[in-house]
Amino acid sequence: MTSSANPAPLWQPSPERIAEAQITRFQAWAAEHYGAPAEGGYETLHHWSVTELETFWKAITDWFDVEFSTPYARVLGERSMPGAQWFPGATLNYAQHALRAADDLTRADAPALLHVDESHDPRPVTWTELRRQVGSLTAELRTLGVRPGDRVSGYLPNIPQAVVALLATAAVGAVWTSCAPDFGARSVLDRFQQVEPVVLFTVDGYRYGGKEHDRRETVAELRSELPTLRAVVHIPLLGTDAPEGALEWSALTSADIAPVYEAVPFDHPLWVLYSSGTTGLPKAIVQSQGGILVEHLKQLGLHCDLGPDDRFFWYTSTGWMMWNFLVSGLLTGTTIVLYDGSPGYPDTAAQWRIAERTGATLYGTSAAYVMACRKADVHPARDFDLSRVTCVATTGSPLPPDGFRWLHDEFAESPATPGGLWMASVSGGTDVCSCFAGAVPTLPVHIGELQAPCLGTDLQSWDPQGKPLTDEVGELVVTNPMPSMPIHFWNDQDGTRYHDSYFDTYPGVWRHGDWITLTSRGSVIIHGRSDSTLNRQGVRMGSADIYEAVERLPEIRESLVIGVEQPDGGYWMPLFVHLAPGAVLDDALRDRIKRTIREQLSPRHVPDEIIEVPGVPHTLTGKRIEVPVKRLLQGTPLNKAVNPGSVDNLDLLGFYENLFRERS
Repeated sequence: MTSSANPAPLWQPSPERIAEAQITRFQAWAAEHYGAPAEGGYETLHHWSVTELETFWKAITDWFDVEFSTPYARVLGERSMPGAQWFPGATLNYAQHALRAADDLTRADAPALLHVDESHDPRPVTWTELRRQVGSLTAELRTLGVRPGDRVSGYLPNIPQAVVALLATAAVGAVWTSCAPDFGARSVLDRFQQVEPVVLFTVDGYRYGGKEHDRRETVAELRSELPTLRAVVHIPLLGTDAPEGALEWSALTSADIAPVYEAVPFDHPLWVLYSSGTTGLPKAIVQSQGGILVEHLKQLGLHCDLGPDDRFFWYTSTGWMMWNFLVSGLLTGTTIVLYDGSPGYPDTAAQWRIAERTGATLYGTSAAYVMACRKADVHPARDFDLSRVTCVATTGSPLPPDGFRWLHDEFAESPATPGGLWMASVSGGTDVCSCFAGAVPTLPVHIGELQAPCLGTDLQSWDPQGKPLTDEVGELVVTNPMPSMPIHFWNDQDGTRYHDSYFDTYPGVWRHGDWITLTSRGSVIIHGRSDSTLNRQGVRMGSADIYEAVERLPEIRESLVIGVEQPDGGYWMPLFVHLAPGAVLDDALRDRIKRTIREQLSPRHVPDEIIEVPGVPHTLTGKRIEVPVKRLLQGTPLNKAVNPGSVDNLDLLGFYENLFRERS
């Protein structure tokens, strides 16, 4: 994939679409009021947004009518990274903005949420009902003694109760954090124990792939291992009674009370998201109420072109940042679609059926799902009424060229999309809970490429010396602060872990850990992670979680897990095991390893293969070598994959090099 390989765009927005896009109207308005360039389209607007950073973000808050309870002194106080201070002096509330559509009498009875389970029948929650439940739960949280800054946790699937709990938490100024119920107890505790929650919202189980999964034993373990809990709230998704000492969800959400919103500083914590935990405990990433508010208004309102007439569906779970991003669709008055279930149940076409039945206008999924549909001979535009879909977006991993072509061809003959389908491949991260590059409704789409860097994101590709590159592969860096960058990591008092995560390679510049190319025509190509995060169906997990579970088995001396992006768009995740003396890797041990990972961590991260190895290579300081092994498995020669002086046993790497030769 190079910028010259396919100069003709796959899709081109019509003049009417360009004229009607919110980003076009914003540019004209910003030109009149803030000196933005009136001509030149997106490229000139983006250049203005990163060179006039303060003016741009002030314009965003005005365009979206952000309600400051207390005005700000200036847009950007301290500008350095890390440590940028956005809108110092300002106070506001995220939940207040998320529920503004409920104040519109013409929309009060329209759906704010459409909840879908594996029956695929949508059930609406109106704006009025959503606000009422948030108001009731907000009052109950205050009665329970929850105060600004306290942490509130959810062990919940993608259901309306999770949205209500998040918004009520934000309304009181507390800090939300969540894990999906397919996470095992150890994975959840590695996250929640760091932030010491005072309330836990939990289900008794969940349904996935046509089966019920009882989680009551896991919940009991969480309760016993989280001593800071003052209250546990039971949501009987499977119809069981509340355990002793737990509160019933229905009792906390039955009152007819308007929410009372706590005005908090712009940089007050909104939620904690978690990194994948590649080298130890997951990083507890804290993002701010104001930073997320303005970033998501920009991203959803301008880049995704969402508004009150839209329905926003993204397949996600509460353990992935895309769930938080989906909930923020409420900020633009958009109806959001919550799907709780398997992405491929009862058949591979399931997600397209949900898009049809909910009238989704923007449908987001993983690149892996698109490729699975292609291989399964699914024909979405032929078999479903997708006439309302204006954009199909993908993330989680780069969408291969064949995925672009398949989507284009499937929708090319559809009368619902006479100009072809807008395909928005987007890329960002949990670290900013947003996109660095991706959807722009006014730009063409080229095969294998993201349309452009996002507004306000000074995205560049750098070589190891910090030199910007064009049409060459380099490290993804961001050279100016973004409002949704973490305000800190939890329990990182001196900021060392935060600094080392993003700023140790290029001082004062964010290095994200992706390989990218910025093309000479302004598009972006993502080549995959430059670190060792495992990424399955858009759900990230670190290798450390896998090691901890697998190496509890007495037969396993040590293990190494690698996620390998393949040229055809596939994703191969082998687990290499170094056995204890006398152990044998037979089918019984393979089954125990897979069962351990499935039950203790996540069914999505069961390895594709389990392979016995003579040993696991390490750095001289004892860390497992993952990225060099990944490069070897992608065909990089040994002398280019690793610095020989950094390895404790270079001979061990020969095994992985030979494995690539045999497999290829």
